[in-house]
Amino acid sequence: MKVINKQPRLAVYLLFICALTVLPRAGQSQINSKQLDIPAYLQLAKKGDIYPNAAQLEMLDAVLPKTAFQPAPSFQNRKYWQKMADTDLGKKYILEAEEAIGQAPEVPISDAIYRRANKEGNRGIYKPRYYRTMDRLEKYILAECMLNDGRYLAQIETYIEAIMEMKSWLHPNHDDSDNSVLEGKRVSIDLGARKFGLVLALADALLENKLSTTLRNEIAEQLQWRIIDTYLASCKEDDPESNHWIRSTSNWNSVCTSGTLFTTMVISDDEEERKAAIGAALNSMVFYLSGFGEDGYCSEGTGYWNYGFGHYLYLAEILFDYSGGKIDLFRFDNPEKLQKVADFPENFQVHQGLYAPFSDGVTRVKEGGDNFAYVMSAKYYGAQKPKGFVPDEAVQSLVVWPDYQQYISNEKGKNPLPPVTYFDDYGIVISRGQQTTPFSIAVKAGHNAENHNHSDVGSYVIAYGEQIMAGDIGAPSYIAGAFSKDNPARSSWGHPVPKINDQLQSNGREYKGRITSTEFTKNKDKVEVDIQPAYEIPSLTSLSRTVENDKTGQGTISITDHFAASRPVDFGVAIMTLAEYEIVDSRTVIITENGYKIKAEITGEGGDLVIKDEQVPVEHLREGGPAYRIGVDYTAPVAEGSITVRYSPLQE
Repeated sequence: MKVINKQPRLAVYLLFICALTVLPRAGQSQINSKQLDIPAYLQLAKKGDIYPNAAQLEMLDAVLPKTAFQPAPSFQNRKYWQKMADTDLGKKYILEAEEAIGQAPEVPISDAIYRRANKEGNRGIYKPRYYRTMDRLEKYILAECMLNDGRYLAQIETYIEAIMEMKSWLHPNHDDSDNSVLEGKRVSIDLGARKFGLVLALADALLENKLSTTLRNEIAEQLQWRIIDTYLASCKEDDPESNHWIRSTSNWNSVCTSGTLFTTMVISDDEEERKAAIGAALNSMVFYLSGFGEDGYCSEGTGYWNYGFGHYLYLAEILFDYSGGKIDLFRFDNPEKLQKVADFPENFQVHQGLYAPFSDGVTRVKEGGDNFAYVMSAKYYGAQKPKGFVPDEAVQSLVVWPDYQQYISNEKGKNPLPPVTYFDDYGIVISRGQQTTPFSIAVKAGHNAENHNHSDVGSYVIAYGEQIMAGDIGAPSYIAGAFSKDNPARSSWGHPVPKINDQLQSNGREYKGRITSTEFTKNKDKVEVDIQPAYEIPSLTSLSRTVENDKTGQGTISITDHFAASRPVDFGVAIMTLAEYEIVDSRTVIITENGYKIKAEITGEGGDLVIKDEQVPVEHLREGGPAYRIGVDYTAPVAEGSITVRYSPLQE
């Protein structure tokens, strides 16, 4: 634990900044001889281990400084902070700090609210309070550093003390059902706790002796037990359950690791402790990056790509800076894969700015939302430049403000999308119509143990112009029950996939789809997907989904499900939509959304069909709602058959 009795670390910080001008960055093809050989480092670890072993620690010893991390010069470097104050970003922070100067912290919340949020999964009664408190404190800190007039010190101290009074830094719904973190029976880090810790560490590093010695020592003491100790204990397997995210393949890993490591690197005066935490973070990132396909596909969708990969890139930046360029996570052990991950949002578009909401993804990225990952991807991987820079956290601004203008663009034009994108590892195909008003489809194979998993092998979306017309309805809103595998919007019942003998798809990595053939031509794309392995039905001998996009004229997209069974089965498919619709007759449905209109025509072989529609019984969906399931079923069991849904645009 750090005891405040030393001089500022500005000289060390400036030494690192100077070093960055001569050391290689992500795009270079060879590892500098002075850099950490990350592939060799990772090969030293026993499979699954997070805490670094002796050989790994020895490798780190050669590339790490002996002092703690200074994330930016302290307030005493007036040239640095005055320069930032003159930028648009600096002026924005000063203005927002001034506007919030009289607002009190909104934590701690009461035990009653915490317990209610834990029970109900109700984020609205606490999460805005948490993040407004942290965001204001960040702005006060930066404004005080830029202005250096003491105006914000009282608020900063009040906010810090309020945060340290909290019994638990966790989001209440991330505590266990006994609220054991609230009760002081254990300590855990989550998406909220890591940021509470990061902001306090930032205040200590930048404000230094503007804060009292007593307050700084209390900050260090709390960060030691709330963040550093519990993290290292979990990495050593002494308390694996409290921070299980260290082996997660989802955004949790990169987000929590980046915040935890920032705090440890800044606050800990123990060189061995910092080294162990850094070594653990490197081992942990193997798990996080394994969550992406070798093709760069992010099963969590674009929103979580920005959140998770953005924090990975922030982790990469601070480790690069701290080590003087000797630890390069921009390359890690697979620079080619990281390049594809960086390009994911551009490649995953169905139409410009429109995405398939597979898993817990979204159809659109919110205009004006934070975009740190986009800026960093443009900077280090040459990805498409975003319109501007909107930081999610102040520490992100500190690493990009000097040169971020080079990596944003005000140009209105965007790179044209290709006729087809094929993520061949995960099994995702986006077939784009080339009409003036494009008519397109995205279809997935995937598996049923993806991050933010839905049971959705074979799911698809139909896009017409600027709208998603039919197909995957997206995720339930995050309230109690949202993550249950039985939630109708998460199970295969709420997806445009077959239902057999009233049985849905099963969950697990082995329940998957496989693209068995593709045909991509100028006028037609064809994809065949074997989705039989997604079902635990012994009598089902085959089940294939064939998707064809005829791009001639206005376009026609057909989805045909052919099945065979050893004995007759009840079989049906579903048209899913969030749009208005009309069932015209037993074979035709008209779907309308914001001025766009398409027709779905249904044909079948092997038996008679019936259409029955019903509202999806989920009150809150992230894409709005209500959503509807238009079931298309055989009237009697059949042993073999096929159902085709053929979509085509209708123009007034």
